Amino acid sequence: MKTTKLIGGAILAGLILLMPRPGDAQDLRGEIDAIVKDYLASHPDEVGEIVKNYMIAHPEAVGQILAELLKHRPAASASAAAPTGTNTKSADERSAAVADNAGPLFTSPHQVTLGNPGGTVTLVEFFDYSCGYCKRALPDMLSLLKTDTKLKIVLKEFPILGPGSVDAARVAVAVRMQDPGGQKYLAFHQAMLVNPGPATKEKALTAAKDQGLDMDRLAADLASDEVNATLSEDMKLAGAIGATGTPTYVVGKDVVVGAVGLLGLQSHIDAARGPHGQVAN
Repeated sequence: MKTTKLIGGAILAGLILLMPRPGDAQDLRGEIDAIVKDYLASHPDEVGEIVKNYMIAHPEAVGQILAELLKHRPAASASAAAPTGTNTKSADERSAAVADNAGPLFTSPHQVTLGNPGGTVTLVEFFDYSCGYCKRALPDMLSLLKTDTKLKIVLKEFPILGPGSVDAARVAVAVRMQDPGGQKYLAFHQAMLVNPGPATKEKALTAAKDQGLDMDRLAADLASDEVNATLSEDMKLAGAIGATGTPTYVVGKDVVVGAVGLLGLQSHIDAARGPHGQVAN
């Protein structure tokens, strides 16, 4: 009973953190924070097991927590420790960041390009193979790829949901390195996102093998500088445009945060094309 009450207090503290905070809630929040910190300090193993099991069942929660922590990071430490660009950026600032980073965002030699390479609009997706929202958003991208012959789609690894995500992203880069056309990569990408649960290196290697890739070459490519260069570029770009979670899209000059659905993406694509449908990046 005591454990249940304390865990309930932790949940309440989290809810208060996520709610808009009027001034008279601050004292209550401080008291609850103190109780929770004491409990965490005295029951590390028990809490660790609870948190681990929850994160395995809900990997998308990690990205939400990171985004919330970045929002409430004290100003003094934000400039030193926060990634370049957070969700505090305005729409205009994000559009300016897109323009400043147009080359690596839209035409990087490290990226995966699908659809029409000369499309009138480019849709860039930053994703994580452990992200539940990315899994749900996969049909949106596939539908656009099939129906919009004037759309260029760029996929960028943004593995923020733990070591398994990073391992899977590294395998994905190695898959791309031996598949310039992108068809085997796309099949690999789909296999990873329809696979339930968090990503792992083992799942990624199995998906790569299932696509008939040269596994000896893939193992060598995993140790190459290209893998690190790709992930480093993708993380820097995500920081520059203010991405703090997945999926995050760039459509034309706009940054679109979250799984907004097929109609939401289509509206941004239509806006980027303009009335004549000929606007390109």
